[in-house]
Amino acid sequence: MRIIAGTARGRKIEAPEGKNTRPTLDRVRENLFNILQMNIRGSRVLDLFAGSGALSLEALSRGAESATMVDSDRNANRIQRKNLESLGFAGQAEVVMRDWKQAVRELTREGRRYDLVFLDPPYRMTDLHEVFSALEGLLEEDGLVILEHEAKAEISAGDAFSETDRRQWGYCGVSFYRLRKDPGNGTEGEEA
Repeated sequence: MRIIAGTARGRKIEAPEGKNTRPTLDRVRENLFNILQMNIRGSRVLDLFAGSGALSLEALSRGAESATMVDSDRNANRIQRKNLESLGFAGQAEVVMRDWKQAVRELTREGRRYDLVFLDPPYRMTDLHEVFSALEGLLEEDGLVILEHEAKAEISAGDAFSETDRRQWGYCGVSFYRLRKDPGNGTEGEEA
């Protein structure tokens, strides 16, 4: 795996071995970041189920201000730290070894806010009401949640968020969500 663009373009990154993580393919990352290019510079990124941290690393390479990588797997956290060090981004990111619920509770209690949230949960997780509900207090008003999922999956995100776009590359799907401006009247957020 390599960083696609930005200050670390072409640099290799490692991914944890085994079946506990599923790194986002280079082709998917390239297409995803082409869509997000206007949202990256200066953004604060939360990467839940971060795995290798490839999405956060790509965002940092393209000008994100900071990244918080969350994963409960010790080996994934070790690889994230190694990738941050090798790319020179250690001062802009933090690695949090917690399960997503505990991490989100702590970040919310600390008053953190994020412009972009990357979600790359195990593909078997399709009912994400609880995850999206927990993110409401962490997301900036015009923030964007980017969910990687199996292409054909039906995702349940809850009523507070609207899906503004969905793309598919092979077996991989990516959906974009924004908080509804007023969940009571169904007014949806802007396009990704």
